[in-house]
Amino acid sequence: MASENANKPDSKAPMVPSASTKPKNWVLLLLRVVAFCATAAGTIVMALNKETNTFVVATIGSTPIQATLTAKFQHTPAFVFFVIANGVVSFHNLLMISVSIFAGKFNIDYKGLRHGMVAILDMLNVALLSAAVNAAVFMAELGKHGNSHARWNKICDKFETFCSHGGGAIVASYIGLGLMLIISVMSILKLLSPKSTYQVANP
Repeated sequence: MASENANKPDSKAPMVPSASTKPKNWVLLLLRVVAFCATAAGTIVMALNKETNTFVVATIGSTPIQATLTAKFQHTPAFVFFVIANGVVSFHNLLMISVSIFAGKFNIDYKGLRHGMVAILDMLNVALLSAAVNAAVFMAELGKHGNSHARWNKICDKFETFCSHGGGAIVASYIGLGLMLIISVMSILKLLSPKSTYQVANP
């Protein structure tokens, strides 16, 4: 009986993180850092996107009548939504990065957060970012080619810098969206197998 009891693991033994999960944690952290950089770049570039040009709108005799027009992201609600959504996703990833780095140093137990809330927040941010970037793409397509059926003229031939900067912001946001999809899948997989991240410490 004594030998059988000696072979049984102590149910009260402390649980420590498994060493095999550390590479996965570092991969997830690296993905969050890159996703943060991508969405933050999209936010900043679109938020600072502005171009002013002067055009000849009419001619009276030999005198041209000029008008100065400015293209800003604030003029398009889809671009405003784009900036807000990318900013929210950037803040989410920055918060998760901070928790991952500093939780262990300050002995913060965020196991409950990791086992549910993070996966939910990741999925919500994927949905938010997907809606924003696709709305921005629709407006970018309209600005580049116009719509002959609705008689909406294109503007990218007149505001080339504005459109090129907006296109760069959209590309960066799409990169962030792809990374957020991967992060969300990894968070769900960790949620489905929580026991695999811990093992019993040897006495």
